[in-house]
Amino acid sequence: MWWFNRRALLMLPLALAACGFQPVYGPGGAGSALYGKVEVSAPDDVDSYWLVQNLEQTLGRSAAAGTDYKLDVKVTTTSQGQAITASNETTRYAIVGTATYKLSDKDSGAVLASGEVESFTGYSATGSTVDTLAGERDARQRLMTILSDMLTTKLYSTLDLPA
Repeated sequence: MWWFNRRALLMLPLALAACGFQPVYGPGGAGSALYGKVEVSAPDDVDSYWLVQNLEQTLGRSAAAGTDYKLDVKVTTTSQGQAITASNETTRYAIVGTATYKLSDKDSGAVLASGEVESFTGYSATGSTVDTLAGERDARQRLMTILSDMLTTKLYSTLDLPA
């Protein structure tokens, strides 16, 4: 049985090549085609500030004059009570966030990709007011990191751009 696992491991590169697998940051990948060439829209609130910061870390921060693409992002969040005690106190909250995006070519204005990503995080409200506010802030930062990762993953996996 050990020979079967070894054979399967040796066949893996061939299977990946046959299915069209291409590394994102490899030559000709979407990562190298976008890195440093995307101007992300300016944030308009704290949540979008964290999202834009994460996007710029992943896509590379670029000067507006040297970019080929524009990424417009709109973030919406809602807070929902998740755990309510018998005395009607909410002890846990979930923050649901949605990032709607549109990647367009700056020269032609053609939309290359658009869509939305959605996720959630939670935090506890059982401590002091300071603990609860710090937990909410941390949850919002985590949510923007998650949305940023999901957005860039969608861009990298669906775009077909020249490197």
